[in-house]
Amino acid sequence: MNQKTRLTLVTKPQDYFRELVTGALRNQKVDLAPETEVYLVNLLNRFLTTDRLYSIDAQGKKEDRPLIFQIKEAFEETTREAQRLMFRQVGDVSLYLSGFFQESLKRKLVDVDYYIDMGGIAYSQVASIEDGGHMKQMYAELSHKFAAFVDVLAEVSEHTTPVQSNHDVFKLYQSYMSTGSPRAKKALKKLGIET
Repeated sequence: MNQKTRLTLVTKPQDYFRELVTGALRNQKVDLAPETEVYLVNLLNRFLTTDRLYSIDAQGKKEDRPLIFQIKEAFEETTREAQRLMFRQVGDVSLYLSGFFQESLKRKLVDVDYYIDMGGIAYSQVASIEDGGHMKQMYAELSHKFAAFVDVLAEVSEHTTPVQSNHDVFKLYQSYMSTGSPRAKKALKKLGIET
């Protein structure tokens, strides 16, 4: 496959991600509250620094602990604010990893469904902790539409790393077969592959 690549200078990542997220939401016909869209853009901007994907232990070292343990610790936390922050981190990491790194998750013991389940649970817990208003609604929306938002971030990921080879097409097809993703199906159709 020969696809022209375009070099783009990005001076404001937030604006770049806003454009990509807005386009992906439109392409996939996902309706959401404006504050949820802003949250998705900020999430992508925040994880430009990969250190934010990890927990920090008491000695200040990065930890890569399973999400289920992080959720357990959040439930055991005694203060609502600490719980909210811990659940939010699990939701954010789950959404980012399952959207941007679906392919690498296939090589792990747990698949993308695990991340979708953990992220949905985490955002649901944040919504239950919030007192009300827009934040409560936003986290509830993140929980209820988690799988759709994973597809939105996956489309954003594709725009930042476009399909380059037949191997990439095969990976996209495998992704569609394992998740049934409407986004992957549409991308395959665009490449001339009927599913």
